[in-house]
Amino acid sequence: MSKTMMCPGCGLMLPSAEEQLDDRYYASAACRQLYDELSAYTLSLQDADFLHQFAVDTYAAQHAGAVVKPIGIAFALVGLYLACEHHYTGRQVQKAHMLLARTPKQWPRFRLPEAKASLTVLDVLNTPEHERNDMLREWAKAVWSIWESEHTRVAEFVQERLHV
Repeated sequence: MSKTMMCPGCGLMLPSAEEQLDDRYYASAACRQLYDELSAYTLSLQDADFLHQFAVDTYAAQHAGAVVKPIGIAFALVGLYLACEHHYTGRQVQKAHMLLARTPKQWPRFRLPEAKASLTVLDVLNTPEHERNDMLREWAKAVWSIWESEHTRVAEFVQERLHV
């Protein structure tokens, strides 16, 4: 029998047969299933801008927690910073991630936000397909905004490692 469980990362209340959290993100199993559904959609687009990268980074940043490795949080925040502040495409963010992976393997620990973003993966999935890509971008902005106290540190990290 399925009961309702709150996702600790985004706060969504979702029916879930599993009480265990996802082992990669600070997320409920039901929320992770929604992310997998969105990933299937974004990968099927095969778009030149590679919108899938925004989904990856946004979900990771929204579902950052003590179980998530500092490298995962750093990459997600770098991706959101480049997308939201420098208007990078997903493909450009992906290339920046590849360059970042070649830099020293010491990753900063960012202070986790207390607030929850106003949008979640479910909002993106519930948006009609012809508007979904725009909603995904809005979700990215909403998640980036909850990390406001770390924006300067992320910008400094990007400048130090990638000279952007």
